[in-house]
Amino acid sequence: MIRVFLADDHPIFRSGVRKVLEDTGTVTVVGEAVDGRQVLLAPDKHTWDVLLLDVSLPKVSGIEVLRRLHEDHPSLKVLVVSMFPEEQYGARLLAEGARGYVSKSRPPEELVEAIHRVATGARWVGPDSLAPAKGPAVAPHTQLTAREHQVFTLICQGLTVSDIAAELDLRVSTVSNHLSRVKEKLSAHTVAEIVSYAHRAGLME
Repeated sequence: MIRVFLADDHPIFRSGVRKVLEDTGTVTVVGEAVDGRQVLLAPDKHTWDVLLLDVSLPKVSGIEVLRRLHEDHPSLKVLVVSMFPEEQYGARLLAEGARGYVSKSRPPEELVEAIHRVATGARWVGPDSLAPAKGPAVAPHTQLTAREHQVFTLICQGLTVSDIAAELDLRVSTVSNHLSRVKEKLSAHTVAEIVSYAHRAGLME
């Protein structure tokens, strides 16, 4: 039996995923978290075969949770499940330590297959995860560093610089510097223009 810990802030999604997984007879959900802080503070990580992790978690984002777990628990298998398109985020999150990435738009049986694959130690790459993004050969957002990408994602989720500093345990001035570089690389002058870029690039629904 594959033991899955489910981290997502939407009760209906968690309920649906739990039913899909437990109906397989090969997967059981051993715990749930509604925010990133609960994942990081969970005492029984060593008992999880797979962590099913949403990117857009409150308090501590899924991207930051992934970064910290990759540093502190590198053997923990993390499968990211998100509403964001695979072709835009899959490759980056795989590079940052995730074992797989599945968009919430994919059918349930693909999620089950991904869990089984990741549980064996393999990586799951969906059909679109490593596909090149539409548009220019080198899209500006692909030139962001890992930390700049975190700031970019959190800004697009509506967090302020102070909020991001608290979540990432950074100085406000450090976040402001990262934000300035994000603006420079995206040719944006304001946060609104950053969000507009994310919409145009298909990074937000």
